[in-house]
Amino acid sequence: MTLYPKLIEQALATVIYPGTKKNLIESGMLADTPSINGMKVRIILVFPRNTDPFLQSTVKAAEAAIHYHISPEAEVTIQTEFKSAPRPTVDKLLPQVKNIIAVSSGKGGVGKSTVAANLAIALAKLGYKVGLLDTDIFGPSVPKMFGVEDARPNAVEKEGRDLIEPIVKYGVKILSIGFFVDPDTATLWRGGMATSALKQLIADADWGDLDYFVLDTPPGTSDIHLTLLQTLAITGAVIVSTPQKVALADARKGIDMYRNDKVNVPILGLVENMAWFTPAELPENKYYIFGKDGCKNLAKEMGCPLLAQIPIVQSICESGDAGEPAAVNVDSIVGQAFLNLAQAVVTTVNVRNKKLPKTKIVQVNNTKE
Repeated sequence: MTLYPKLIEQALATVIYPGTKKNLIESGMLADTPSINGMKVRIILVFPRNTDPFLQSTVKAAEAAIHYHISPEAEVTIQTEFKSAPRPTVDKLLPQVKNIIAVSSGKGGVGKSTVAANLAIALAKLGYKVGLLDTDIFGPSVPKMFGVEDARPNAVEKEGRDLIEPIVKYGVKILSIGFFVDPDTATLWRGGMATSALKQLIADADWGDLDYFVLDTPPGTSDIHLTLLQTLAITGAVIVSTPQKVALADARKGIDMYRNDKVNVPILGLVENMAWFTPAELPENKYYIFGKDGCKNLAKEMGCPLLAQIPIVQSICESGDAGEPAAVNVDSIVGQAFLNLAQAVVTTVNVRNKKLPKTKIVQVNNTKE
């Protein structure tokens, strides 16, 4: 049988590329005229990027189409090229980011996202270049808290790569999976899809030059946390808890995760959220409705600094729901508390960087014994 380029192109026209829902020829993925030498066929397929999730399946489908429609005896070689430059390796990600701060909690409902958002804004108020990544793939809240739920990040070409351009509000660069999914629909993703999406928000975004990159992590210890530890050299972790014993018990687990021998991420300190209730009309009064100094005592027990005690004020909830976090107003009681927290974090990070070596990315050995 004699092979010729038109036959190869007709076979490739039967293969649909999921990224465009069109066939390979219509999608413009055939780089050049197929090279033919007897029964040997060499073609070049061009994909958008080297991390294309459909790459392997498309290459296999193209080879199978040639065997099925032309001849099973054809020796097919398929090379791949990419429109965008490849994603940097893990050790070369975010070269312009000086400090990466993970804001974590062992338990949900303690106001971790509120603390992360207000910490980022307060750091920006102090004059630092700040980024905030909402790493909670299944329950993103940052778009709501910043009042940018309807925003859609643009793509920007930089150094041969198509990158996501973060939304900027209150001087903070922010990204969240919430910008890309329907807010009224549950995100039914397996762990692999969630971690892949998270890596894209980190590696395929134009974060640029940052003094502080704040990570709003999901509650507990999960695949997301492991992905962050395997992808980023985290400068330190800030643990958020309420004074309640049930919250403190989970905060211990959060501390242990970062202090694990295989992780070794320094604990920058603890934040006691909802430390007391202060009525707006009686700003000097303090009511310890969740207990008193629980997080303060835990910090002392665990040998960690207590970075701040944040009171409950009705305006915190109202301002977060309205898309204007409390730290925006530095003259308020809570705004001042978050500004003090930011100053404490800066001081602690400076001490940590002087005394301790840079955190290493967690390496996972997949070798089975």
